Formats: sequence, structure tokens, C-alpha cells
Amino acid sequence: MPSSMADGTSTPVQVKVEDFPPEPTIAPEQPKVDVSRGINPPIQPESPNMKRRQSAIDDAHIASKGVSSPKRVKPQATVKILPQNYEHCEEEDMVVLIASMIAELIQRNDLLPPQNGVLTRFHSRSPPGISVLDYLRRLAKHATLKPPLLLSMVYYIDQLCASYPAFTITTLTVHRFLITAATVASKGLSDIFWNNSTYARVGGVKLAELGLLELEFLHRVDWKIIPKPEMLTDYYKGLIERNDRYRMEGDLSDESDELDDDEEESDELDTPEQTEIGIDANMRDSEADALNLKTKFGREETSQPRAP
Repeated sequence: MPSSMADGTSTPVQVKVEDFPPEPTIAPEQPKVDVSRGINPPIQPESPNMKRRQSAIDDAHIASKGVSSPKRVKPQATVKILPQNYEHCEEEDMVVLIASMIAELIQRNDLLPPQNGVLTRFHSRSPPGISVLDYLRRLAKHATLKPPLLLSMVYYIDQLCASYPAFTITTLTVHRFLITAATVASKGLSDIFWNNSTYARVGGVKLAELGLLELEFLHRVDWKIIPKPEMLTDYYKGLIERNDRYRMEGDLSDESDELDDDEEESDELDTPEQTEIGIDANMRDSEADALNLKTKFGREETSQPRAP
């Protein structure tokens, strides 16, 4: 035994560190990451300012994606029924009909090349800053133009174009022509009319210039300024046929539509009345072709009736 045991004292046993295996090091646990979602940060309470800011960001994000509110369906334009007699037509409807026709003329005539630089007294240096519709409304209101006078102004377009080849309705001539035609129609067809100073003020021209325009017009048309009532009726019908927003009361097209409906019902029922209705429809179509005088600004073109 060692001497230390004999003496009754013990000495500490020295143990080398190498005699024990090293303690394993445990790495901190890593959070599991979902590749599809990522790591969600802990939820923290948001302040009111942060909420408002986040709401604004969300709205901007939605707007960037093109998300818009559903569009409202526009109501279809209704067709207005006009009376058969032009004297009973409202002034506003007559103004719209005439302005629409003149706008088509201007759109077509402005594309035509100038006739060797020939200018008429009705030409202006530059187009006025008022539209034809607004200008015609102004004349009808302040110069008290009734439907017969307005239709006579359409008749004057054909009269002047036929007797004066250098004149055409364009953006440079339409305004001076309209005030001249309104003055001539009022003084020649109406029992009560204004003086030239009133027409000049309403039309926006000088008094002396209006007098020269009036004399030029009367000279070109050979003082033939009174149209026949039948001709005004043809003009009235032609204006309505050219405009999809209007239809004449008791129009033949309405009767033909009713006949078509009757034919469809007869086809479904398969009755002996089918032949009679078909013959009646053909007869009315031929009558409609014979009565339909399609005027093109005063130039009548009578269509021949079809064989039944």
C-alpha cells in the first residue's frame, strides 16, 4: 500500500481531463421554415397611423391591379315621334333636324378642293367660334323663327346652290348664309318680322353687311323665295328620314313592322290566312315605294313602284 494510506491521510487523486469524453455541444434549435410561406414575424400591435398607412397601401395596390367598380349601363336613346304636319313640330326639334343635315353637308363639302380660289360674299376669313346648332338655336329664339320659316331656309340652300355654282355650304359660309336666309324668310313669308338692325345684332354681323348679303341672295335666286307647302312637306319628311332620333307619326315603316309580326304569327299557326297576309304585305310595300319621295336637299327622286 502506499505510504499515504498507512499514515491515515488521503491525497486527492489527480484525474486528467483527457480521461473523460468531452461534453457534447447542443446547437440552438432552428425554427422550421416553410418554403411556401416563409417565416412569419411575431404579431405586434399597430398604431392608428400604421393602420391608416397600411390601408392606403392596400388601396393603391388594388388600383394598380386595375380593379374598378362595375360600369353603369347607358340607357338607349329613345326615338321621338314627330307630327305629320310640320307646322305642329316643336321649334327645338326642327332646329336639331336642320342642324344635323347641315353638319353632314359641311363635313362632306369641306373635303372638296376649292374652286380656283373663288370667294363669295358669304365667305368669312375664319370659322366663327359658335357651332351650327347653337347658332341656329340663337336665330330661332331671338328672331322668332317658326318651323315653316326654318324649313324655308333649307329650301334656300337648294335655290342658291342651283343658281350660284360657286357657293357651297362650308364652315366658312354657313353662318352668313343662315342669318341671310332667316332675314329673307321672315320678311318674305311672315306677316310680322323685325327690322334689319335686329337681325344683324342677333346674327353677329354689321347692318351694312347684312343688307349686302340680302341683296346678293335675292339677286342670285331671282327673287323666288316663296316655296310651295308640298315642297316644305317633302323637306320635312326627308329630314326625319335622315335622322335616327326621330320618326314621323304613322310612318309606313311602323305598319310594315306590324305586318311582319302578323306574318310570323301566321307562320306559327299555319292557317289559310297566311297567303292573304303575304299578298297584303307585298301590296303595301309597293305602295310605300311609290309614295316615298326621297328628297336630297330639294332634288326630288321618285322611285318606281315594284311589281307585286
